[in-house]
Order: sequence, then C-alpha cells, then structure tokens
Amino acid sequence: MRALHFCHSCGKVQPPVPVDYFTFFGFPRKLNLDTAALEKEFYALSRRLHPDVFGQAEDRERTWSLEQSSMLNDAYRTLKDPIKRTEYLLRLEGIELEEQSKQATEKARATGELKKQVVPPDLLEEVFELNLHLEELRMQKKMGEDDPALLEEIGKAKLSLEEKHDALFNELKTEWNHWDKAIDGGTEDDQRKILDKMLDVLNRRNYVRNLVRDVNEALE
Repeated sequence: MRALHFCHSCGKVQPPVPVDYFTFFGFPRKLNLDTAALEKEFYALSRRLHPDVFGQAEDRERTWSLEQSSMLNDAYRTLKDPIKRTEYLLRLEGIELEEQSKQATEKARATGELKKQVVPPDLLEEVFELNLHLEELRMQKKMGEDDPALLEEIGKAKLSLEEKHDALFNELKTEWNHWDKAIDGGTEDDQRKILDKMLDVLNRRNYVRNLVRDVNEALE
C-alpha cells in the first residue's frame, strides 16, 4: 500500500503521513528491491513534489511539498543503497546494529569510555595477529624505520579482509532471498531467525570494514 501524496479528487499535495520508506514508494517490505522502478518513481515524484511547483500555492501546500520532498529524498537515499536498506529494515523490526562506527571510536577516545566492539569468533586469531603487526608498524614509523617484510604481511592481511568483506555481502544477499520468501509465506519465528542472521552478517561485515579502515590509516 502506497502513501497518499496527492488528493485523488483535486490533485493537490497532501500532508505527509508517518509511514515507512517502503510504503512511501508503494513497495512491499522486501530487500530484493527493483532499483530501476525505485529510481523511476523517485524522479516522477520529484517533479510533482518540488517546492518550485507550489510557488503560487497556499502556505500549507508549500509546507507540505517541502515536507514530502524531504521525506522523498531520505527514502530514496536509504532504499537505493543495499546496506542502508537492510539496516533500515532491521530498525523497522526493532533491531539495532552494534555501534562500531568511526564516530563511536572518536567518542570513546574523547570520553574515555570503552566502545562496544565484539570480535567475530572466526576472526579472533587473525585480528590478534593483525593488531600486533599494526602496532609494530606504528612504532617503526615513530622511529623512522621501514620493514618491507612487515608491510607485505599487512598487505596480505588487508587483501584477506577485503575478500571477507565481499563474501559477507554475498552472504547478506542470500538472507535477502530468505526474508522475501518469509514475507510471502513464512512464520514470525522464521522472520525473526532471518533478521537475527542478517544482523550477525552486518555486524561482522562492519567489523571487517573497520579493520580495513584501520589498516589503511596505519599504512598512510
């Protein structure tokens, strides 16, 4: 069911209603989204909702067009990005990702608080060794030293992490298929298990992404 953007009778813009982004565009709450249809709908609505169209309209219509346009842009930016779309769906279902962003890292450094950081079990050994290498590299930089062998080891670790990052995205897409099927005919328990799995994959992927970021910063 799509949100009502315009009056069926007079065609005037309507006040925005509190709906999720999928409903705003008239899509089911599925993750294998037709991005071409999304883009087509976005540009069609952009032309009709743009504030310039309502330059001579009543104040309330201009306000509604601004609010609708703002929601349109937010919804489009979220749904067209596969990761943002997945994270958004999880939030709709009441699930939040672990905070492992760079912003959280900076906040932890500023406040002295420990950042929530859960190392995926399958990465424990690899992460431990990588952190030792990165710490050694930082010490060498301070001392003006250079160890080509160390740089080669860190480069191999970075490549391995990037491959894991890509593999986790493919794993996530598999869960999209499971979710979409569960929406059509699965039980609530089925859906909850899939949501939990997607959460796990996203958290692991974010952790790996941040490790790659740390490696790049150390290599600069």
